[in-house]
Amino acid sequence: MTARMLVNGVAATQVSALDRGLAYGDGLFESIRLVGTVAPLWSRHMQRLTEGCARLRIPAPDPAQLWREALEVSRGMPQSVLRITVTRGPGERGYALPASPQPTRVVAAFAPPPVAAEVHAQGVRMRVCSVRLAEQPLLAGIKHLNRLEQVLARAEWNDPAIAEGLLLDSHGRVISATMANLFAVVDGELLTPSLDRCGVAGVARAEVLAACPQARAGELTLDTLLGAGEVFLSSSVRGILPVRSLDGCGYVPGAMTRRLQQHWRDLGFSMEQGG
Repeated sequence: MTARMLVNGVAATQVSALDRGLAYGDGLFESIRLVGTVAPLWSRHMQRLTEGCARLRIPAPDPAQLWREALEVSRGMPQSVLRITVTRGPGERGYALPASPQPTRVVAAFAPPPVAAEVHAQGVRMRVCSVRLAEQPLLAGIKHLNRLEQVLARAEWNDPAIAEGLLLDSHGRVISATMANLFAVVDGELLTPSLDRCGVAGVARAEVLAACPQARAGELTLDTLLGAGEVFLSSSVRGILPVRSLDGCGYVPGAMTRRLQQHWRDLGFSMEQGG
């Protein structure tokens, strides 16, 4: 995969071997969809990045500087996925925080992943993963660099017909997919799992919740999910994806899914390109 990349504002493809992001996963990242020179969810990404930096006590980067670098690495690309990575920077051996951290900032642009129109029309197939997400409220919600649980969950299958895996916590509560948040319509009510113990609070999830004030975040069991009328995934990179099956349980995309797909188009994303 080729990418255009800036490291601390300079064209480069390497960071220090002493960087704490490499050593400890001590940092955060954002994956941002650009359509030309427009990023419809930019403000939500910047809000989450700023909040995550505050949570980890990492000096937050300047959003205006990030935007200038985003335009530089994505120049000439009709559509792209921007990855912004912020680490605490280089440090001495050991877990103690550096007295004067010098954060590392990486801004890279990639071609967007292809998502066929058929997928947005009919949905994706999912499976329940064996890996369970550990609970850590201090890290819940933020998009920190340690994604080993998701890596191990994704390693559980290689069937190309299965696009996503469902992640549960240690108590069997539904949390998310490996790369997306999850919503379900149950008895006419739009539900999404609470993410106060684990999981990533996606910016696409935040957009759905803002567009549907009647939606509710709360505990969602696997049995309830299997009995839902509609299930869909939200992703800032791939948009609103219907779920057509989960371990053999079938779903049909309904009015709520279609309404939110249209909302995504109204934001300026092209669904057929994975928006």
